[in-house]
Amino acid sequence: MVMDVHGRDLRYFVAVAEELHFTRAAERLFVSQPALSKQIRALERQVGAALFDRDRQGVALTAVGTALLPHAQRVLAEWDRAWAAVGSAKAAQVSTLMVGMSTSPGRGGLLPAVRSRFTAAHPEAILRLRQVSWDDPTAGLADGTSDVAYVWLPLPDQERYDVLVVAEEPRLVALPDRHPLAARESVDFADLLDEPFLALPAAAGPLRDYWLATDARAGRPARIGAEVASTEETYEALVAGLGVVLLAAGNAPLITLGGVTTRLVRGISPSRFALAWHRGSANPLVRAYAGACRHARAART
Repeated sequence: MVMDVHGRDLRYFVAVAEELHFTRAAERLFVSQPALSKQIRALERQVGAALFDRDRQGVALTAVGTALLPHAQRVLAEWDRAWAAVGSAKAAQVSTLMVGMSTSPGRGGLLPAVRSRFTAAHPEAILRLRQVSWDDPTAGLADGTSDVAYVWLPLPDQERYDVLVVAEEPRLVALPDRHPLAARESVDFADLLDEPFLALPAAAGPLRDYWLATDARAGRPARIGAEVASTEETYEALVAGLGVVLLAAGNAPLITLGGVTTRLVRGISPSRFALAWHRGSANPLVRAYAGACRHARAART
């Protein structure tokens, strides 16, 4: 026969069994002694046996009560752990999701579209955006300051992350208006091999090599005219004639502010812009944001 017992009844039983005193157990449980005694009698009726011997000398467990006690303690301990897990899950649902980026996603309204879908599904969550220097190609994922991030591929230690490519764009070269190659409609990468390039900081790892198109240089090292760690630094270095720079087509408006032009580069692969997060993340908001991004991307195609 299966018997359904309320967790409250087990908690009352355990309190009396541990205190061996109804008054102290009632105080511990913040209930009246008569109410506690009533619940214990009800439990004994369900069990079909006395759990306590009560006499003038005090309270003692019966053989049945002694048999029940360790099991009741384990059930309550498991329930406490389950309730703590529920609390953690609920807290995660109302917590803050930090979205890192080193470049604004832009890309035809992608960011507001993702935000709209995410907040509709999780109105209680707080969504925060943070700008991260180009020194960190993971936009805060590596040090845990971002939960998800918009990044350029490839990432350092990319196997640590799940990625969702949200845009694939041709790479352009940005150069001063007065540069001889600016007169062309497009440029072969071979014509840029001897040009000084603006490079990301060394901390950017494989991303620095990617924006120098190292894989298309046939072993010839790039000439570095200057290192840049922001859009503003890039623009100033271009205007000063310190070098040329490769960039994604979607970022051209950030650089062509006057005195700078961009041209399509032939002979190199397109750029890939992605949402990334730690592989196997248990944060439900991370999964929800990635899902919102996936749907927003699909709606744009």
